[in-house]
Formats: sequence, structure tokens, C-alpha cells
Amino acid sequence: MPLSDQNRSHRRRPATRRVLTAAVVLAAAGAAVPLVAQAAHTPKTGTPKTGTPTLAAAAAGSGRYFGTAVASGRLGDPTYSTILDREFNMNTPENEMKWDTTEPSRGTFNFGPADQIVAHATAHGQRMRGHTLVWHSQLPAWVKSITDPNTLRSVMDNHITTEMSHYKGKIYAWDVVNEAFADGGSGQHRTSVFQNVLGNGFIEEAFRTARKADPSAKLCYNDYNIENWTDAKTQGVYNMVKDFKSRGVPIDCVGFQSHFGAGGPPASFQATLSKFAALGVDVQITELDIAQASPTAYAGAVQACMNVARCTGITVW
Repeated sequence: MPLSDQNRSHRRRPATRRVLTAAVVLAAAGAAVPLVAQAAHTPKTGTPKTGTPTLAAAAAGSGRYFGTAVASGRLGDPTYSTILDREFNMNTPENEMKWDTTEPSRGTFNFGPADQIVAHATAHGQRMRGHTLVWHSQLPAWVKSITDPNTLRSVMDNHITTEMSHYKGKIYAWDVVNEAFADGGSGQHRTSVFQNVLGNGFIEEAFRTARKADPSAKLCYNDYNIENWTDAKTQGVYNMVKDFKSRGVPIDCVGFQSHFGAGGPPASFQATLSKFAALGVDVQITELDIAQASPTAYAGAVQACMNVARCTGITVW
């Protein structure tokens, strides 16, 4: 079973391992990175062999980005930062923009850790993905305890507006709402304080608030287990996006976390990406992670994105 954000935050491959795996990904997918890239990085320096193209450059050649999750506490590690700055052109904070970090108590905001990542990205010409504004997990107890709809709506809107305003003009895309749909066969929203107190409309409310806060940022819905077209959860998200687009609710993209087992993506993965893209939204692989890191499985996931024009980028986690 794919892991949620909360559990994944404690299960990281070392930076060097992540990049070596990523090199195999694009190599096997024919994206101009030779297979020898797997052995082209040394643990001490992360220095590539002469002539080895970077992952970011290979992805850019097809008009896409190639990103990774970033931890602010690792930026001082020279091996970590060297690989990050050389190979990736899109950064996603692992935990630094989540609610328990950014607003641990009501009205008191802490952007220090996330600011470090944003400043680093700006200095090295990398774009940023904001992750995440509204999520049922890594949520402070004070938010979970709210029972009054008017209070929770005010708190949610203020959190979105304050965080997005702080980073206005610096974020390529925001995961406005994360993992709001339940696993299993219901195709409905999962239980959360937002769902329980505000009802089904909380996602629309979040997206409309986000558009007002930063009209230039892309607004995304992000989730896991939505890669198989026939799954009820996939259909639930698809129907929501279709409804949003028909009514003018601002949504620009859908993030497919893509945590796969050893077999890689489901056979319908490319079809799923295409069907969502046909609704008029970009699609992105946001947290690519495959058990046992099979090059063939990774290649299939990357190739699926490359075959869909509106699949605009891939992030490994």
C-alpha cells in the first residue's frame, strides 16, 4: 500500500541514492541520460563524469521539469546540496510548508525552515512547488479541535492566504489540497476536521481562496492511489476536477504521487494521465517512489508522462 505523506517523511533514501535511481529512470526512458550515469557519481563529491547531462537538462529537453523533495536541514550537507543543485530544477519541501510547521499555534506563523529552501532554490535557479496548504495530517491539535464551521472556515482561509501571500511570486505551483479522498471503494472524501465540519465544499473553498491569494501560481490537487483509472478513488477525483472545470472553480493541475510497488505503474497509468489532461488541467508525477527501485518500473512511469503532452514534470521522493 502506498504511503501517505506523513509516513513517507520518515522514510528517505540518501540523496546520492535518490539521484542514482533517478538517473536510471531517465536513462531507461530514453531521456538522454546514459545508463552509465548510475555509476557516474561518487559518494564523496557527487561529481559526474565529463559529458554526462544532468537530469534537469534531460527533462528540460522535452519541456518538462525534474524535481525532488528537499529537507532544509540537509542543505548544509555539501554532497546533498551539490547533487540537488546540479541535477534538479524543481524543489518540493518535505515538511517545511505543512501546517504543523508553518502555523503551530493560531495566528503565529513560522516560515523560517521553508524560507531556507525557497532562498536556496532562488539562488540556484530552481523553481518551487508549495506543499501543502490543506491536509488532514501533520495538522496541529488546535485546528483538529475546531467544531464551529465559521471558525474553521476563517482559520483555513487565513492560513492559505497568509502562507501564499508570504511566498507570492516565488512558487510555481501549490498543492492546495492534499489527500482529501478516502481509500477503498467509496470514491468519497476521507474523514477529516475539514470534511466533518465544513462538508464537501471545503476543497472548492480552498481553491477559490488560493486563487485570490496568488493569481499567478498554479493550483493543484494532489493525492496517492489515483493512478489506476478503474479505481473508485481515481474516479472520485476525476469527477471532482470535471465538476470544478465545468463551474469555473480555479484548478490548474492534478498531482499523482505515484508510490508504486515493485511492478511499477498500473497498465492504465498513461490513460489516466491523458483522461485528466483532457479535462483541461496539467498533470504531474509529484512523489515518484517505486518499491525496490526497478529501472524498468521507473522507465514505465516516466515514459507515461512523456507520452502525455500536458504531463509537465516529474518529482522523485
